[in-house]
Amino acid sequence: MSIHIGAEKGAIASRILLPGDPLRARFIAENYLDDASCYNEVRGMYGYTGSYKGVPISVQGTGMGMPSHSIYVHELINYYGAKTLIRVGSCGSIQESVRIRDLVMALSASTNSGMLAQRFNGMGFAATASWNLASHAAKLTSEMGLEMKVGSVLSSDSFYDENPESWKLWARYGVLAVEMEAAALYTLAARFGAEALCLLTVSDSIVTGDETTSEEREKTFTQMMEVALETAKRA
Repeated sequence: MSIHIGAEKGAIASRILLPGDPLRARFIAENYLDDASCYNEVRGMYGYTGSYKGVPISVQGTGMGMPSHSIYVHELINYYGAKTLIRVGSCGSIQESVRIRDLVMALSASTNSGMLAQRFNGMGFAATASWNLASHAAKLTSEMGLEMKVGSVLSSDSFYDENPESWKLWARYGVLAVEMEAAALYTLAARFGAEALCLLTVSDSIVTGDETTSEEREKTFTQMMEVALETAKRA
């Protein structure tokens, strides 16, 4: 048993979905997993294991931001043997062409994180998705008749930025959206030999000011959930 996850060895599947919101983890388990059981309630960060079309899959809430996310990813890989990790989260669009409820696949994640700068002694690290997972997700999206925006995202340490115009620099370089976890996920997966992918749904647009409610973010981003589950099943 790890410090932050109260599960016994063998209780967590090697394929796991990682929503930031623990209530989204519960929603996925209750609506998509057969025979789902809750293995973790420590700090209210729900984790469940069940099966999806006969394949064992877990779903674990991770909280917001790279420090919280990194704790769960580190423990899932090193204490519970997670091999395939797919973040299912929300993001804020910084491109006019990326609209509310669009699906986004983060092939790479830039970051302003002091946490990751510390890890690499101030140098940059190219945090990238697993091609195996990314290619599966891209193919599945097409098969399901969905459209997905694919490219780079910004994993930010700050939600409320002192400079409200800072996103424009990243937008000029083609970054699609801002979120808070992908760079840490990809970095830890690279460090420990796991496969990782970040799939996102646009919850708000920094460009237009459009936004969704917290309940919508919890319960209605189902296309992203289904792509992630099918990708995990095939991985």
